[in-house]
Amino acid sequence: MSALYMIVGTLVALGVLVTFHEFGHFWVARRCGVKVLRFSVGFGMPLVRWHDRHGTEFVIAAIPLGGYVKMLDEREGEVPAEQLDQSFNRKTVRQRIAIVAAGPIANFMLALVFFWVLAMLGSEQVRPVIGAVEAGSIAAKAGLGAGQEIVAIDGEPTSGWAAVNLQLVRRLGESGSLQLLVREPGASADSPRELVLDSWLKGADEPDPIRSLGIRPWRPALPPVLAELDPKGPAQAAGLKTGDRLLAVDGQALNEWQQVVDWVRVRPATAIILQVERDGARIDVPVTLASRGDGKAASGYLGAGVKGIDWPPEMIREVSFGPLEAIGEGARRTWTMSVLTLDSLKKMLFGELSVKNLSGPITIAKVAGASAQSGVADFLNFLAYLSISLGVLNLLPIPVLDGGHLLFYLIEWVRGRPLSDRVQGWGIQIGISLVVGVMLLALVNDLGRL
Repeated sequence: MSALYMIVGTLVALGVLVTFHEFGHFWVARRCGVKVLRFSVGFGMPLVRWHDRHGTEFVIAAIPLGGYVKMLDEREGEVPAEQLDQSFNRKTVRQRIAIVAAGPIANFMLALVFFWVLAMLGSEQVRPVIGAVEAGSIAAKAGLGAGQEIVAIDGEPTSGWAAVNLQLVRRLGESGSLQLLVREPGASADSPRELVLDSWLKGADEPDPIRSLGIRPWRPALPPVLAELDPKGPAQAAGLKTGDRLLAVDGQALNEWQQVVDWVRVRPATAIILQVERDGARIDVPVTLASRGDGKAASGYLGAGVKGIDWPPEMIREVSFGPLEAIGEGARRTWTMSVLTLDSLKKMLFGELSVKNLSGPITIAKVAGASAQSGVADFLNFLAYLSISLGVLNLLPIPVLDGGHLLFYLIEWVRGRPLSDRVQGWGIQIGISLVVGVMLLALVNDLGRL
């Protein structure tokens, strides 16, 4: 079933985002008097095609990895004299800039609409209350402790742990102070805390911002009774069964599941002894943990899980907005994610953020499937993030991308004449090399994650 969700989720995501992106180009081109010859969603062999009254051919093609809008242009073929005024290259620089920019702008507008809908639907968020702080950690040095609720980070309110993580991600690879507002249990006033960062998680392959600060979020204690097993995991291979209660690991008594998680995480590819209660009897089960990740990022893996329990009502916060308020919230989230995406690209370029965080089509497909399986809200959230990524990437000043064309047209606007065909040709060759290189790097990262 998960494979079906992945396929359907990916096709829907790419279909929606590509269609809106190309429709942006198409709609503005029509308004500027440019004749559109073809509007294609996908590449390769056409599966479905039809024509409208303006003579535009609409195509749904076999390879759903993009799309394009083909316009009348003297640079791509002979144009009849009576149609010269409808040619793209005959339009003013401002009109050409508007047509090219319309695609990425459509992606940002689509993300805003998705975030607007999500804001009105509302969500349940877990209050960002600290469960424990590791001794000697960054958080401990700043005076953070169990029971405190993180109210704001760097002036931005944090209604839940997702918001906390988002604000921390913005500071990856940086040095300086991280300003927090926290609220003590039972208090009404907030107190400031300053965390000192020094090239924080710079170059980390799989950064975990919250844990790296030494913060463990509060969560209800789960009894260490196994409820599920990975068929290919170490627990199953060692003979553990659902219903087993874990009593101790390497002689250390266990009272809750989190103790197991913490013990396993820091012991990749390590042999351990689990004491288990099964059918009233106590038995020792040797288990060799698997390893996930590489180098310092490697963590242990048991391949077992427990049954969840309900959260206390006081730890859950309902967040929703009215139709008008939701517009502002949608715009704010769109802006925040756009800036974060651009900032992350800059940090990758300067080595502050590992390029292994770059994802390709395999990861996108997996996330599309997982979000589609989780529900409408999660899928809309994924579509919004992906639409923003598509918009930001297309605006990068790299020839062959929309941003590269905008760069050429802006230079033409300033100079009063376009760059020579030779210079533009060099730019396009460089752009193709960069795009292909980034795509290969993302694909290698995807394969590494598998």
